[in-house]
Amino acid sequence: MLYWALMFLVVALIAGVLGFTGVAIAAAGIAKLLFLVFLVLFVISLAAHLSRRSRGV
Repeated sequence: MLYWALMFLVVALIAGVLGFTGVAIAAAGIAKLLFLVFLVLFVISLAAHLSRRSRGV
């Protein structure tokens, strides 16, 4: 999922340089959404790992 977020970020940057503001805004929005989803999943997995580790399992 991080791969797709980075790909949309690259598309947004290229579209911004070329002046396609509608495409740049859409791609940047998708990149932000995917990044936030990735960040939430990372925090959840980190919390699960730390709680499992503290129990000694």
